[in-house]
Amino acid sequence: MELNEIDVCENGCHERHSHHSDKLKKNLVARLNRIEGQIRGIKGMVEKDIYCDDILNQIAAVQAALNGVGKVLLEGHMKSCVIERIQAGEDEVIDELLTTIMKLMKK
Repeated sequence: MELNEIDVCENGCHERHSHHSDKLKKNLVARLNRIEGQIRGIKGMVEKDIYCDDILNQIAAVQAALNGVGKVLLEGHMKSCVIERIQAGEDEVIDELLTTIMKLMKK
């Protein structure tokens, strides 16, 4: 891992950073902004006593949208960060990746 990819915290911890392209960041931010709007919409539906099935359908749509963001991030992570760390001899990244995938797969 390159030095500019690691920040050293005041207490000595190391914080890794991703290195997404500007295009990918804009895509992710746009998706998250839409999701944020959907969440606000759901909140408004609850406040207005909208029919439960309609709210549940909107919740399902938000979950699908979040899963989409997760898939995009996971793909980018595997194609860049994971490969780079394996090439640097950091094989523990595989266990980290498997743990993350298991969390993403939980329902």
